[in-house]
Amino acid sequence: MNDGFGFDIKTRLDGALARTGVLKTPHGEIQTPAFIPVGTKATLKSLTPEQLDATGAQAVLVNAYHLYLRPGHELIDKAGGVQDFMRWHKPTFSDSGGFQVMSLGAGFKKVVDMSGDSHEKPLAKKDKLAWVSDDGVKFKSHLDGSLHLFTPELSMEIQHSIGADITFAFDELTTLYDPYEYQVESLERRTHPWAVRSLARHQELNMERLHRPPQALFGVIQGADFEDLRRHCAQTLGAMDFDGYGLGGALRKDNIGNNVRWMCEELPEDKPRHMLGISEPDDIFDCIENGADTFDCVSPARVGRNGALYTHFGRKNITHSRYREQFSAFDEDCDCYTCQNFSAAYLHHLFRSKELLANTLATIHNERFIVRLVDDIRRSIDDGSFYEHKQRFLADYY
Repeated sequence: MNDGFGFDIKTRLDGALARTGVLKTPHGEIQTPAFIPVGTKATLKSLTPEQLDATGAQAVLVNAYHLYLRPGHELIDKAGGVQDFMRWHKPTFSDSGGFQVMSLGAGFKKVVDMSGDSHEKPLAKKDKLAWVSDDGVKFKSHLDGSLHLFTPELSMEIQHSIGADITFAFDELTTLYDPYEYQVESLERRTHPWAVRSLARHQELNMERLHRPPQALFGVIQGADFEDLRRHCAQTLGAMDFDGYGLGGALRKDNIGNNVRWMCEELPEDKPRHMLGISEPDDIFDCIENGADTFDCVSPARVGRNGALYTHFGRKNITHSRYREQFSAFDEDCDCYTCQNFSAAYLHHLFRSKELLANTLATIHNERFIVRLVDDIRRSIDDGSFYEHKQRFLADYY
C-alpha cells in the first residue's frame, strides 16, 4: 500500500468472505463496507457538495473520460485537483474510462446487460463511437465528434491530474455477448498488459508529482461470467503491486455473488476490493457477503430523478396519485433531509410540476437510503447479526 494509504480489517463474518475495515487515504478514512455515490462530471447531479456530505457519503467517484473531454484534466490540475475544484473535502475515486470501452466501443445501446438473455443487437459499425486495439481505445467524442486515443498511460495521466485518492487501471470491459474466445483474447492482449502499463505509469507519476498527495491504483478484474477467467485474472493482477482491486465487468445478476466470490478468493486478503456499478439491495448483500468492500453506482440518483424513491418495502413512484394528499413524510422511518422536512404531497407536486427541486430532494433521499443500507450492513457484520439482518431486509424489500 502506498504511503498515505492503508487498509485495516476489523471484523470477519463467519462462514463468508465479508469483512469490515478502514480504508485510509490522504483525504480521510472510509469505513467499509461503504457505498460511494457517483459524481461523474465532478458533481452529483442536482446536489451541492454539502448536501452530498449530509447523506453520509464517505467518498465520491468521478469519471476520467468525461472530465478529460470537459473541462479537461489540465484545468482541474491547475485548480489544485478535483477536491479543490468541486469543494469536496472527503476521499475521491476516479473511474479509468474503461467503462466507455463497452458502452461506446462495443456498440450496444444497453450499457450494462445483467440478464444474459437480451435480444438487443449491437449497433451498426457506423453508429459506434469507439474502436478497441491492443494499444488502447480510439474514441469519437460524443460532444463534438473529435477523435481521441485513450491508452493506459493517458488514463493514468488524466487521473493523476484529476487528483483522485483512488484511481483505476485502464481495462477492456467486455460484454456478456462476447464469446469465450474473445474474453480470453481481451484478458491476454489488453486487460493484463494494460494493467502492467497502467501500474508503471502510475508509479512514475507518483514520483514526478511530489507537489500533490500520493494516489493509489486499483487493478480491475475482468472475465465476464466465466469462473476460470475470473480466477485467472484475479491471480494475474493479484500478483502485481496494486493498492487494491476493482471487481469489474458485465455479469449476470443471478450469478453476481458467485462471480464476486471467485475473484475475492484469489485476491490478496489484505487489500481492499471495489465493486464497480452495483446499488440494488440484493446485489449489495450478495457482493458484501462474498468479499466486496466498497461500491459505486449512478442508479440511486438516476432513478430518483425519474420519481422512483427507495423504501424498506421496495421502490415507489412518487408521482402516483396515492401521494397527492399524503401530508406526512414519504418515508417516516427515513432520517434524510427530504423526509425530515417535506411531505410526500409536496414531493408529488414538485414532480408533477416538473420543478428542479424535485431532483434535489429525491436524490438526497435515495443516496441516503443506500448509504444507510450499507452502513447498517457494516454494523451487522460487526455485531454478528448479518444473516438475520439480510433475511429480514430482503424479505421486506422484495
